[in-house]
Amino acid sequence: MQNTASFWVDQFSREKRKLRISVTDRCNFKCSYCMPEHPEWMKKKNLVSFEALYQFCELMVQGGIESIRITGGEPLMRKGVVHFIEQLQQLKPLGLKRISMTTNGHYLKKYALALKQAGLDDLNISLDTLDAEQFHKLTKNDLEPVLSGIEQAQQVGLAVKINTVLINGQNEDQILPLVVWAKAKNISLRFIEFMPLDGDAHWQKQNVITEQDILTVLATQYQLQLQTQGSEPARRYLLDEQYEIGIISTISHAFCGSCDRIRMTAQGELYNCLFATEGLALKPQLDVLLANPNVDLKKQLQQKIQQYVWQKESGFDAIYAKKQPRKISMHMLGG
Repeated sequence: MQNTASFWVDQFSREKRKLRISVTDRCNFKCSYCMPEHPEWMKKKNLVSFEALYQFCELMVQGGIESIRITGGEPLMRKGVVHFIEQLQQLKPLGLKRISMTTNGHYLKKYALALKQAGLDDLNISLDTLDAEQFHKLTKNDLEPVLSGIEQAQQVGLAVKINTVLINGQNEDQILPLVVWAKAKNISLRFIEFMPLDGDAHWQKQNVITEQDILTVLATQYQLQLQTQGSEPARRYLLDEQYEIGIISTISHAFCGSCDRIRMTAQGELYNCLFATEGLALKPQLDVLLANPNVDLKKQLQQKIQQYVWQKESGFDAIYAKKQPRKISMHMLGG
């Protein structure tokens, strides 16, 4: 079945086709751009159950969602996530086209084969440096399990993409080494500008390595050719007509005009934008609907989501200009 018009449309006529679902806020890494120094983990009883999440996903796919990405925290830290991915396969006849996951890669060596067998279509793996000492400083964890996990994922046939957040004074020296490494391993690579999503709100614009900064470094070794950009957030560049990289430049060149994404936290709050200051609490309604799955309740939930999605702001600049406090950080919302 092919989805046509989407129910999930905002006031700027942007249809939402992609859904990110955080299944846990917990993570074994402590990346400063994501995790506060002293995180307060959600209580397990406050997490949306996988049964309720499946019901939510079914509703969203019926309304036009075509891609679901499982995120965290670190999603592989939540027991049952592999089975949940397997369950989501039942939504493909309804219009779901892709099931993905974003992970830090630490547990991939253990779970890669199970994820492949469950039907996962692709993996985004966070890797901000190839230098072991630098990696430990950034994450408070070890690099080797991540590299082993990436190798295992490739061996079982999972499509792998590397995401690298660049921060001035911390890992800007990794641009060329990561390109050389990813190209040799035939892995897709995306550089991401440092965004104001850190847990302790210490973000400053001078810490951003911009898209132009990245291109300037790349131009010392490669010929660059800009590729056509669709609804994807990354602008793509072909290096020496051989290898393609992506750059997500939310700060210096926002892509908000074509954004087709919405996000759900592990405790059941829907966010119509990665930078939204207020979410829509859905867990109570999802729990009621799970216990009593009738058409009227489902329609009420659908209308509530539609109204919230409609209110989505024009983009990052419009939200950030208001300087409103934000109660949620990246480790709770996912990528």
